Amino acid sequence: MSALEGIKVIDLTRILSGPYCTMTLGDLGAEIIKVESPGGDDTRQWGPPFVEDESAYFLSINRNKKSIVLNLKEERDKEIFLKLVEEADVVVENFRPGTIKRLGIGYDVLKERNPKIILASISGFGQTGTYAQKPGYDVLAQGMGGLMSVTGEPGRPPTKAGFSLADVGTGMWAAFGILAALLERNRSGEGQWIDTSLLDTIVSWSTYHAGNYFASGKDPVPLGSEHPNIVPYQVFEAEDGHFILAVGNDKMWQTFLGAMKDETLEQEKYATNADRVRQRKELVAYLNDVFSRKPIKHWIELFESVKIPCGPVNKFSDILNDQHMLEREMVVETEHPKVGKLKMLGTPVKFSRTPAEIKSAPPALGEHTEEILKRLGY
Repeated sequence: MSALEGIKVIDLTRILSGPYCTMTLGDLGAEIIKVESPGGDDTRQWGPPFVEDESAYFLSINRNKKSIVLNLKEERDKEIFLKLVEEADVVVENFRPGTIKRLGIGYDVLKERNPKIILASISGFGQTGTYAQKPGYDVLAQGMGGLMSVTGEPGRPPTKAGFSLADVGTGMWAAFGILAALLERNRSGEGQWIDTSLLDTIVSWSTYHAGNYFASGKDPVPLGSEHPNIVPYQVFEAEDGHFILAVGNDKMWQTFLGAMKDETLEQEKYATNADRVRQRKELVAYLNDVFSRKPIKHWIELFESVKIPCGPVNKFSDILNDQHMLEREMVVETEHPKVGKLKMLGTPVKFSRTPAEIKSAPPALGEHTEEILKRLGY
């Protein structure tokens, strides 16, 4: 039995944040009914790359779902949707704030049909506030939320993270909120409306950067792979490429000194982390010079032998073929009716009794319309 078996989710979302949320719930065992417009989720056309004319983007975030095509601007289809709501536990949407109300399926309408319904809304800037009606995209949230101001190399233009952190993160927050609301509903018997936004996600993740600003009044700056509060804790350059070293405390620094056997590093001016942060530029330059004399393999074997955190800077071809990732079932295969064997990422949450699983490949547009309509009595 899956953790969310018996939970029914109506998925009105498209693109990334919402589909990632509902895929997560589907992996945990919830039944996900993806309601698509006649044109389908935009990402069905996003490519290349395509796999047998199927968008790799769409395939990556829409497994464990059933697809039904409804035009919510038509009364008949709207009534079908509301019948689905009557038997559902959760509705997830990521339209611009106010859209579902204009369509006649706002929270008040859903609640009237099903008092226990939980509505999760994902938007760029939230359902309330000055920016509520601004169209929102991941790159906007990364920039406006401060992430781009601390990402990249010093002196270079603002840079976004390589992953869509605002989208995926907000999808995770929405799933987190849904699980909490389901738990609370067991006590109160009532549903509620959850409001998550891309901008709130990025700001909430600023943690120590915000703490440093509150403490000092100074804006954090980009440091490349460096950490503002810990040194050495970054990417370094070896003879044949780059590797990561993370000396997280002073005890570890002493272990590091024992491994390096370098009198320069044993100077009193580097004795504490606070000292090393103050001497960051000088110390990092010296370490890069030392590390550049031997290959990555040498340094990783040396530091691993004394249990100092370190590792390679992997490409996707490295990590997605890594034995550890295969053992952790983070790369899995499912059968797709058109594509055949389809490689996908696994789920990062492991359960001892109710494991997450991939039960079905991403659906074709409207693949389950007839099945769902028959279940509703049509």
